[in-house]
Amino acid sequence: METMRRKRKVLVHALGYAMERGELGSNPLERVRWRLPKPALSVDPRVVVNPHQARDLLTAISYVGGYDRARGRRLVGLFAGMYYAGLRPEEAIAVALPDCRLPSAGWGRLIVHRTLPQAGKRWTDTGEYHDERGLKNRRPGDTRVVPLPPHLVRLWRESVTTFGTAEDGRLFFSERGGILSYTAYHYVWREARALALPPALASTPLGKRPYDLRHSALSTWLCAGADPAEVAQRAGNSVEVLLARYAKCLYDRQSINNQRIEGLLSAYDRPPDLDE
Repeated sequence: METMRRKRKVLVHALGYAMERGELGSNPLERVRWRLPKPALSVDPRVVVNPHQARDLLTAISYVGGYDRARGRRLVGLFAGMYYAGLRPEEAIAVALPDCRLPSAGWGRLIVHRTLPQAGKRWTDTGEYHDERGLKNRRPGDTRVVPLPPHLVRLWRESVTTFGTAEDGRLFFSERGGILSYTAYHYVWREARALALPPALASTPLGKRPYDLRHSALSTWLCAGADPAEVAQRAGNSVEVLLARYAKCLYDRQSINNQRIEGLLSAYDRPPDLDE
């Protein structure tokens, strides 16, 4: 939606410039009644995986590619960061060891202060495919602290032990030490998804994109009863955006709640004991 709005604005300015030069007599867009459709605020609940499915997906990633090249194994921690820490892909790619506290036991911590979005050589300041940016919708220099659950800490420690880090300290990188491309990790995710999910679910939107792991993370935290203000702080969102977009139930959560309701109703099927 933001892309459509930005491109329309560029087109409007280009047409206005053409009119100033006398190359157009009028603005043809004035005769077009099309308006930007209202964006969908909430996340499709069909994409949200439950913890069991998330574990199966992370396990499947380790089986992608040959053992020597470790095309999948070196990315398990990347996807785990999206699920267990709620990181955006461009934040997970930028995770560096100096920004982490990874104790041998217990919870760890990550200070998120930069992203590495992929834009293409034509659109970056450096002429590379990725450009270093600050946090999304935040002022330059802003940071946020993200607690890391013990399971994620262990995965990241194992990744550092097995593969080391890139020259700039990044935990996740290509075979040659470069910044991971969108295409590379999406191919791995697509193969892992086919391995982890049964055909009936693989044909649905469930966990279709790596970003859906973040959706699943935030939904899981909310379903666990975590304070929305704390969840929003960890995710780098406002509480309003969090509740509008991410307050979704986990896959099959409805069945769990149905069982609880049925159990309560069944408890009243027998007549009350008048002696009590």
